[in-house]
Amino acid sequence: MSRRRACTSLLTALTFAAAGVLAAGPAHAADRDCGDFASQKAAQIFFLKQGGPRYDPHRLDADGDGVVCESLPAPYYYAKTLPTGTTTTKTTATLKQRARVVKVVDGDTLRVRLSTGPTKDVRMIGIDTPEVYGGVQCGGKQASASMRKLTPVGTRVVLVSDPTQDRVDRYGRILRYVMTDGKDMNRAQVQRGWARVYVYNNNPFKRVSAYRKSQRLANAADRGVWGVCS
Repeated sequence: MSRRRACTSLLTALTFAAAGVLAAGPAHAADRDCGDFASQKAAQIFFLKQGGPRYDPHRLDADGDGVVCESLPAPYYYAKTLPTGTTTTKTTATLKQRARVVKVVDGDTLRVRLSTGPTKDVRMIGIDTPEVYGGVQCGGKQASASMRKLTPVGTRVVLVSDPTQDRVDRYGRILRYVMTDGKDMNRAQVQRGWARVYVYNNNPFKRVSAYRKSQRLANAADRGVWGVCS
């Protein structure tokens, strides 16, 4: 097997491993099921607020018909748009926060102290790197080392949300682009070849086209995991 084909196979395996960790839904403290709701209407409105019927991060719509938890009692609500006057949990605003890096957790996660005081873990939008916890995967240590070079402890960063994505994942990590001196460190990790582009739940983030271009170039040049994971 060629070196590139072997690495591609490895990254495919990493895709499934990452999906097992993240597919439960990025913005929620825990998965919901129909038993969490007092009525079908409550479940349907929750489903629509989370992006249904197009997106179903809690997998409430088992048969894919756009109506959830039909076994629950009244009141019922079978429409596929929110009732008039109901607001969604999504926001079109872009949030920017100043922070300082206090730890590089791994290749795609940082711990920062916000300028307002709190310490937060940041899961970097749009990328996924090999694991270093629960078993070290090929390229995991190098991906972490790469991120330490890009954002060493003490680095001042600007954290930028993406209005197409949730702001917090199910583990309480904030989801952000990490910017230093106007440069996107998420994309830089892809350019170095130590991260692959990651799109959650078939919901592309705003910068996905640029990230995919960087990934193609890294792959063609055998940079990072594309060259060493054989």
